[in-house]
Amino acid sequence: MKAALYARFSSDNQREESIDAQVRAMKEYSERNDIQIIKIYTDEAKSATTDNRPQFRQLIKDSTLGLFDIVLVHKLDRFSRNRYDSAFYKRQLKLNGVKVMSVLELLNDSPESIILESVLEGMAEYYSANLAREVMKGMKETALQCKHNGGIPPLGYDIADDKTLIINENEKHAVILIYTLYSNGFGYNEIVDELNKKGFKTKLGNSFGKNSISEILRNEKYIGTYTFNKTNRQFAGKNVKKIKGEEEIIRVEGGTPQIIDKSLWNKVQLKLNKNKRAKGSNSAKENYLLSGLLVCGSCDGAMVGNRKRAGRNKDMYVSYECSTRKRTKQCNAKSINRDFIEEFVVNDLIEKILSPNTLEYISTKIYNSAIKQQEIIKSDVKIIEKKLIEIQKQIDNIINAITKGMFHESMKEKMDELENEKNNLKIDLYETKVQFEKYSPKIDHIKKYLSNDSNIKTKEFHEQKEIINRYIKKVLLNEDKIEIHYIVDFDDGGGGSRTHVRKYFHKTFSECRR
Repeated sequence: MKAALYARFSSDNQREESIDAQVRAMKEYSERNDIQIIKIYTDEAKSATTDNRPQFRQLIKDSTLGLFDIVLVHKLDRFSRNRYDSAFYKRQLKLNGVKVMSVLELLNDSPESIILESVLEGMAEYYSANLAREVMKGMKETALQCKHNGGIPPLGYDIADDKTLIINENEKHAVILIYTLYSNGFGYNEIVDELNKKGFKTKLGNSFGKNSISEILRNEKYIGTYTFNKTNRQFAGKNVKKIKGEEEIIRVEGGTPQIIDKSLWNKVQLKLNKNKRAKGSNSAKENYLLSGLLVCGSCDGAMVGNRKRAGRNKDMYVSYECSTRKRTKQCNAKSINRDFIEEFVVNDLIEKILSPNTLEYISTKIYNSAIKQQEIIKSDVKIIEKKLIEIQKQIDNIINAITKGMFHESMKEKMDELENEKNNLKIDLYETKVQFEKYSPKIDHIKKYLSNDSNIKTKEFHEQKEIINRYIKKVLLNEDKIEIHYIVDFDDGGGGSRTHVRKYFHKTFSECRR
């Protein structure tokens, strides 16, 4: 088996040495399990809540080359602390024939382990969210004082000694030019050309690009209003900003030096909003819950989302259609109405897996699996403690020999080697004990965590997709039936015990296929 190792440390109370410890533990695990290491990827001071990790992205890209079979991590939270991103990238790796494995979380392909992994990721995500809340408290206090909260200040401003913003006189003229040109009907490309022609530079000293213009035109700091916490990043690697609710945003009038006159600002905002509405009316976006899961029963090709106008009244028809048929016309499978198939799959998931009786059963299975993992970890603790005792004896023997006047240069080298090994074992012992605590969830905690999934219909789209991917392997769309293949496949009961096949009344089914 061939593996790529991935290690990461973030800035939250972790040091660069933690990468070395992670890599060492993964190398030892690989050696014990006859795994060949192909490449090591490391990201330093990067948070796992985001995919803004160069080596991580390179790892995902390299997984298409067939160089390795598994991605080995020290712990699951080194891969990602966000369950949606975790599912998204694991699925990408799975499509490339690559599996994610953890050294400390001894998970396998059993249904219990698959759901237990989700529970553990949920715990890690809670830790990340809790840490973010604590950090946010301090940042909000800084924002209320109208002080800069880190990062590069906006074009037109510098940071004073007291951390407030002051005007950069040279850059100020670039900002005024941007607003003036846009209000006079210039497009982004024309504005960029003018800025570069006049020799203006970005805050990083580069030539302007059109991507930076929109953010400048929306920044309220230019009219003297200090703002903080307006946006957050979106999911699964899409570097998209979403505006937060007004109750979350901090605004302080007069909190920054004013560069742009409010009448000019209002004129620009009206124009931006008008252009946004015009663009939106021409490019409506659709979401597809079953993308990556829905498979054509005729040719085994992926069913992909599609929207088109059809029928006498040219109504918009949103559906899934066979990618083979769409691409090569080599399949005759009909498309299926998106809302119909998604509603059916969600209802079936609730009935077969997320019902109270089934969740009770699954929780018990997961709890029993965690108990088994505890026993394995207990054994590991005993082995490490035994090694520590043996090493300490060797150290004591050398010390005794030295006190009796028996000294050789090699004894110092041996002592350093033993002390290093002792420190590494202490780290292993600490982390193994932490894992023991992690594998000690109460059954009520597991039930509560999983029962949250039963409210799938009230969730946001990304949460619904995450839940569906947690329990379902694939949905096979045949001519006269749909097969839902569940990950939860317990052989002694539990609602989703086997692949579930649901047949339809032909009239109802045919109405949803075109």
